[in-house]
Amino acid sequence: MTTALIYLLIMILVAAVVFLLASLVFGRGEELAPLPPGASPTQLPAAGARGDDLRALRFQQAVRGYKMSEVDWVLDRVAGEIDALRARVDELERQLPAAPEFSEDARQ
Repeated sequence: MTTALIYLLIMILVAAVVFLLASLVFGRGEELAPLPPGASPTQLPAAGARGDDLRALRFQQAVRGYKMSEVDWVLDRVAGEIDALRARVDELERQLPAAPEFSEDARQ
């Protein structure tokens, strides 16, 4: 009888340790407040997105999805490239002669 009691105590102790370890690794299971139906935190300007627009971009969380750190890394990298490209375009536009066919109004 004593042996069965010792096994039971050991099993309870192991279960408690596994539970505490899982709690430390996975957190307390907190969730964000739900969004209203049809709403999305993902917002981008209709045209002329800049690097800061991508850096501020957030996706709705789901049970199964992408690893957030990887998505943030990709968005940060793409945002840097967009900033560099926009700076280069602005530089080249300043170098253009002030002819009417090269003005902003002519392109739109």
